[in-house]
Amino acid sequence: METVYEDVEEYNYREVKLPSLIPIVSEPELERETGERRRGRDIIIAIDHGPNSKHAFDWALIHFCKLADTIHLLHAVSDVKNQLVYDLSQGLMEKLAVEAFQITMVQTVARIVEGDAGKVICKEAERIKPAAVIMGTRGRSLIQSVLQGSVGEYCFHHCKAAPLVIVPGKDAGDASII
Repeated sequence: METVYEDVEEYNYREVKLPSLIPIVSEPELERETGERRRGRDIIIAIDHGPNSKHAFDWALIHFCKLADTIHLLHAVSDVKNQLVYDLSQGLMEKLAVEAFQITMVQTVARIVEGDAGKVICKEAERIKPAAVIMGTRGRSLIQSVLQGSVGEYCFHHCKAAPLVIVPGKDAGDASII
């Protein structure tokens, strides 16, 4: 019997420098009973420029995140070398990082990754080993999702490193969560 090795595929990414307006959060305090440092969870939130993505981000802040957690904002693009795309994505992530700190006082890390969104999310989940991967829906009907496929469906079948939370899109008349 032979061992089969899978090719580990490298991928391109760019770290996002988040604004310095957010104060540096000090190390967590020591637990009284054990003397160990409290450790928050890592949470991946897949974002794009759509309203359902923002709705999923808001849902995660209100219903899922706690004080010591670290949010990993992840945005998949076709080309990380495109400066216009990078600038737009960086502006979005800066705005979301400030909002996350103001609402739940969590630390935020942002990364723009090149590639197919579903594959990128699963690879980042393997790398980070988060407590959960949170994403929004595109708002397609069942038939459109079956015919065209969806990122959420791909991640549901292939993301084995963490639980996947798919937040349904809000209706046009619904008010924001926050």
